Amino acid sequence: MSTVPLDEPVGSRLGAPARSEKESRAFVASQWQLIWWRFSEHKAAMISGVVVILIYLVALFAEFVAPFTPDVVNAQYLYAPPQTLHLFDRRDGVKFAPHVLGYKSTVDAAAGRRTFTLDPEQFIPVSFFVKGEEYKFLGLFPMDRHLIGPKEAGQPMYLLGADRLGRDVLSRLVYGTRISMSIGLVGVAISLILGVLLGGMSGYYGGFVDNIIQRTIEFLRSIPTIPLWMGLAAALPPNWPPLRIYFGITVILSLIGWTGLARVVRGRFLALSAEEFVTAAELDGASDLRIITRYMAPSFLSHIIASTTLAIPAMILSETSLSFLGMGLQPPLVSWGTLLKDAQSVRAVLQAPWLLWPAAAVVTSVLALNFLGDGLRDAADPYSH
Repeated sequence: MSTVPLDEPVGSRLGAPARSEKESRAFVASQWQLIWWRFSEHKAAMISGVVVILIYLVALFAEFVAPFTPDVVNAQYLYAPPQTLHLFDRRDGVKFAPHVLGYKSTVDAAAGRRTFTLDPEQFIPVSFFVKGEEYKFLGLFPMDRHLIGPKEAGQPMYLLGADRLGRDVLSRLVYGTRISMSIGLVGVAISLILGVLLGGMSGYYGGFVDNIIQRTIEFLRSIPTIPLWMGLAAALPPNWPPLRIYFGITVILSLIGWTGLARVVRGRFLALSAEEFVTAAELDGASDLRIITRYMAPSFLSHIIASTTLAIPAMILSETSLSFLGMGLQPPLVSWGTLLKDAQSVRAVLQAPWLLWPAAAVVTSVLALNFLGDGLRDAADPYSH
């Protein structure tokens, strides 16, 4: 009579293949652990997540990261080209001495403009955590330290070049990050509330309510997007202050952007409405709003998170498009869209191609958010292969 060793897995004794250590961990892991393990396997999503976190940190600490305030004008350096940041001084050996090269300018009488070239004889020291213009850190604490800047006040340091008024493009790009990225978050938050509530009501109640909400969604989605944005933005009172216009544009984008999420939520609610836990909640006397928000919506929260992440790039592109067309945010507010307005003419781009840096910021953030959303969408269903 053959015997089976006691330390052999039970599955092997019964003729079934033994589970690996990874399978054993997955068998007892929670839903969120499975989502994290699946997400961590998506390398592009992991890298994009780091990029998105860095972008939002720049937006949060914009005053500290930017070398100057966005409205500092210097008429001596109109359309000054970018300066390269050198970390080491090799004039007398090699030593750590961050610096940029100064400018040598000439006036082109025929073209009526000043041209700049970098002068290797001019050595402008650069320091980290340098004193500069005073600001309120996080809007609360007065500070005058900046991450990087020239050691001597008044010295030119344009790491990404200067615009038509001699303003630092890097500083304006950093300040624009706050508005462009925050308008995506605020707009998606409003769209999320509208999408979950209206989509949930449509799928939960059905019938007349479903018809009204679905016909409204179809009507909104049938209108060309950009003309609709332009029309609603033009309806804002011209005497509104910039901050109110900012919130007005956010609300406009939110009122249009909830339809896609509402369709997804409706489909999920139609599938969940016949589940036993919904019936149990109804028999227990739970209100319709509690059933929707407490029981049904959390059951596919991971899908909502993925959809929300993928909706943020659309909000950013919408704001950029409106501001670029002159129908969105207006100066003195600084966003990536308002910065790209300076690059509308071919002449400006030919003379100062560095004015297109905001476009690179838009592309980078949109791609990072899309890859992050793809990773979250795949991780939202950890049991699929």
